Amino acid sequence: MARQPLRMRFRSLLQCVLVVVACIASGTLECGGIVPTVAERRGAQLYTRMCVVCHAADGRGYAADQAPALGNQNFLASVSDEFLRNAIANGRTGSTMSAWSRGHGGPLSNEDIETLVGSLHAWRERPRVVLDEGPLIGDAGRGAGVFARECARCHGPEGTGGPFIHIGNVDLLSTASNGFLRYATREGRTGTAMAGFASSLGNGAIDDVVALMRTWQTHLASVPRPVPPKPPPIPLGPVPLNPRGPEPMGFHATPATTPADVIKAQLDRRAKMAVLDARAPSDYLNEHIAGAVSVPFYDPDPYVAQLPRDAWLVCYCACPHAESGTLAQKLAANGFTKVTVLDEGLGVWKSRKYATHTGVDP
Repeated sequence: MARQPLRMRFRSLLQCVLVVVACIASGTLECGGIVPTVAERRGAQLYTRMCVVCHAADGRGYAADQAPALGNQNFLASVSDEFLRNAIANGRTGSTMSAWSRGHGGPLSNEDIETLVGSLHAWRERPRVVLDEGPLIGDAGRGAGVFARECARCHGPEGTGGPFIHIGNVDLLSTASNGFLRYATREGRTGTAMAGFASSLGNGAIDDVVALMRTWQTHLASVPRPVPPKPPPIPLGPVPLNPRGPEPMGFHATPATTPADVIKAQLDRRAKMAVLDARAPSDYLNEHIAGAVSVPFYDPDPYVAQLPRDAWLVCYCACPHAESGTLAQKLAANGFTKVTVLDEGLGVWKSRKYATHTGVDP
């Protein structure tokens, strides 16, 4: 094959050099993708560890417990940093959304929380919208009728207890502006079950609904969370329970689950087992199954060496088993063979009025 003339070879080399220089100058890697910053890499790591299990890898939501779509473009175009910061740090009282800040016994520093907030905003594909923060002139009485007709089947009476996001949650309402609530009601959340009501209700009825929501905020009180005695991780308590007890009966190894009634019967029988709370430490401090120890699903490594391999390990959460299932998988990957998941989660355990404790002690 004939060699290229020197001028052509030089032009080709120059083009390659210019492309490389352009890639370096623009912050891209291999000319094919943007080089993530340290903060972006950290944010992705945190989201993968803490959030994916419920909100999905791409933020589409509903991976567990009807967790909302954090990557929804209508949401991202209207949500404030304060709203996100508060939700991550303080959680949502009475829901499965954990308080992740160290101040509540969670694993995240203030810097980590700011990094996560920035990572969520990185998904936004369009400019922020200008919200209507004008005076609220709606009538709560009229709003009650609209809400019962249009909203209660998804969000529950007074905005809680329904299958979807608890819009009556006092923590949510404390940082959701009137403009944010108006926009969500008008535009909905594209790609989810939340339709927009701009055409069917109009601005007046939407203001009535927002006025109703504000009445919930005034008569609800946020439940204070216990102050952690020390930063996490919480020291592992005594395991297993009943070290000289009999082998449990009726347990099913992961990925199968075991009903709450079966587990309670074996605890009453004083069978040898350990009960592991897979949620964030803040949730464990708030309330946990009596005798359970804290082994968070996102970081079980500090506890693995202390867990017994000759006793059944019962994992539970409140999702009802997204986080506990993740913990069970990680334990199985570490060679534990006697691992099961409490099928219905903490909610059913409490509905049966089985014993629970609060605080750091099992």
